Amino acid sequence: MLEANLEPELIRLEAELQTRAWRPSPSTAFVVTKPKIREIFAAPFRDRVVHHLLYSYLVPIWEPKFIHDSYACRIGKGTHRASVERLPQFLRKVTANGRRNAYCFQGDIQSFFTSISHDVLYALIERNIRHPDVLWLARTIVFHDAARDHVKHGQLSLFDKVPPGKSLFHAPRGKGLPIGNITSQFFANVYLNELDQFVKHRLKAKYYLRYVDDFLLLHQSKEQLNEWRAQIGRFLKERLELALHPRKQRIFPVRQGIDFLGYVVWPDRIVSRRRVVHALKNKLWHFNRRIRRTDMEHPTTLWTPQLQEEFSHMFAAVNSYYGLFIHADTFRLRKHIYEKHFGVLQAYLLPVDKRYSRFVWNEG
Repeated sequence: MLEANLEPELIRLEAELQTRAWRPSPSTAFVVTKPKIREIFAAPFRDRVVHHLLYSYLVPIWEPKFIHDSYACRIGKGTHRASVERLPQFLRKVTANGRRNAYCFQGDIQSFFTSISHDVLYALIERNIRHPDVLWLARTIVFHDAARDHVKHGQLSLFDKVPPGKSLFHAPRGKGLPIGNITSQFFANVYLNELDQFVKHRLKAKYYLRYVDDFLLLHQSKEQLNEWRAQIGRFLKERLELALHPRKQRIFPVRQGIDFLGYVVWPDRIVSRRRVVHALKNKLWHFNRRIRRTDMEHPTTLWTPQLQEEFSHMFAAVNSYYGLFIHADTFRLRKHIYEKHFGVLQAYLLPVDKRYSRFVWNEG
């Protein structure tokens, strides 16, 4: 393994790259069920070193080409910047601080990762790269068929539950990128940068956001959004061999609130998505149920290593959820969950302030 013999293995890997003898090794394929069921293809560590090498070369070339409001898998971007910072700014501007009506077109690309064309993607890379060794490496990774070169791991029956449109095993030949590699995340941005450029420079849409394949446009005219939707659909089909998801696209008044990346956003307020709130409450309920079963409701009870680990996981999970809640108008929600749903955790986790922004371990 590369980790055990780092220096000689890196020298060997360098030689393989210089002579173009390197080929991707089989990935470990498994299925995760949360937040939704999906396949993951984890490349071996040795291959991930190569992926990062290519990624490090390509990022400085593409970053200046990406639009400001593309938020996935980029330094200084992310879900928080898109939904909590930028979207409210857009809403305040398009509605003149709530004084006029506006509409949102929210779209999603159908089976995005499994529909990416290898030929189209490589042509986009080739258009911007001249170095022959970099082009060889990019081509080797782009055209590698992970679905036919893998080892399955975990609960194998879960693979049958992945919707065919989301499964790399059902993707047509020459299509699909494996979820799990940094190169796939980056290539997704390269691919949909074509959509970004079309929307910004051809349609001249002023208020546009994209996170992976979820995107939205704002405008005062519902008719204009309908026209843009038709143009975007044609562009995706003709230029990128993609399609808008028929059930995940809609145009609606922004006064209804925009459900985007874990929050529901209005011009004057932000709340956490109900599904996120219910997920935390469910975790707390199951955790307290397990504690009651083992008679561990009191701080003085002797801990087992397994129970210590469970408390540690819940400590991290609670602060993670509250880290999301704190950016929305959720003070009463944060207080309510602490008082009504923490249960035995109240004896161990103390709020750091009266805002219930996060918790520390009770050392007392």
